[in-house]
Amino acid sequence: MSKKYQLVATAASGLEAVVGQEMRHLGIEHKVENGKVYFSGDEHTIAKANLWLRVADRVKIIIGTFKATTFDELFEQTKALPWEDYLPLDAAFPVAGKSVKSTLYSVPDCQAITKKAIVDRLSTVYHRSSRLTETGSLFKLEVAILKDEVTLTLDTSGAGLHKRGYRVAQGGAPLKETMAAALVLLTNWHPDRPFVDPLCGSGTLAIEAALIGQNIAPGFNREFACEAWDWMPKSVFEKARLEAEEAANYDQVLNIKGRDIDHQMIKVATQNAIEAGLGDIIDFKQMQVRDFSDDAEAYGVIATNPPYGERLSDEPGIIEIYRDMGASFKQLTNWSFYVLTSYEDFEIAFGKRATKKRKLYNGFLRTDYYQFWGPRPKRPQRDA
Repeated sequence: MSKKYQLVATAASGLEAVVGQEMRHLGIEHKVENGKVYFSGDEHTIAKANLWLRVADRVKIIIGTFKATTFDELFEQTKALPWEDYLPLDAAFPVAGKSVKSTLYSVPDCQAITKKAIVDRLSTVYHRSSRLTETGSLFKLEVAILKDEVTLTLDTSGAGLHKRGYRVAQGGAPLKETMAAALVLLTNWHPDRPFVDPLCGSGTLAIEAALIGQNIAPGFNREFACEAWDWMPKSVFEKARLEAEEAANYDQVLNIKGRDIDHQMIKVATQNAIEAGLGDIIDFKQMQVRDFSDDAEAYGVIATNPPYGERLSDEPGIIEIYRDMGASFKQLTNWSFYVLTSYEDFEIAFGKRATKKRKLYNGFLRTDYYQFWGPRPKRPQRDA
């Protein structure tokens, strides 16, 4: 019988609900909280979540939670947890830490005490009086304390889930793959409609849209930390990858375009698309946003992450780009537009008030996702 684990998928602030929707689509029961989505499951659930979650940052196992206001409490309650169920004798287990609004505020001390407690536990269980070698597989642990509530977790993902493996090059301010996927999932786009990023940079938004459009698991071409663990059967990920391969819809015809004024970025975007196996699917071309046009009747979707103009000296050029966007997009009468920017007067420069705004954090930068909803496609008339 498979063991059940308490799990958590972490996400950028504002994107938890999107991860929750992904969980629902995967058939996983869950609970959404600030920056986290809690769920439970066996080894196959761990593999499935890592392979399929497009917007989450990491998938972690919750080893234990408890209250601690003294270092003695932290030590004893950490030591009481069954670490031998997760860490073999030769495990390499660095301990990261964070503490917010807690009595135990010294993060280095919390990390050191947590580490010592685990070493004591494993030394007793494995009958070792000498120091543990830590020459084996990597098990990244974290002690996180919020308002004196301690949570100890084990990271199953390894490199963050945004590391899809296709980005061979990037521009100066690249959009994380997880954020790009979220921006696509927050639109009303369907794979049978056009999708365009007219300021595409290194192509991340267009590539994530193509992965979504063909239902390709974002983690299909990478490995995860837990695959190297002795208690994770190789058959688990083999089965999960086979299921992902069968679920992919490579026959889905897509109309996805990326445009950018910088011919060098178009080369980069094309390279990245080829690396993702989507070189023949996405159409990248050099073009100024003011020259962009498309089929006005197509009910297409534009989603883009334009320059924000963080420096005052950049503002005139940024305003010009936003005005050009507004003028070009106005001709696309049936389309919907989605623009991520931190520029507070975007709607004034664009020339239209958004249907809806959603606050998102692009890294540590607060941004708004401006949504301009077009008309819904007309339903085909049924024969009488």
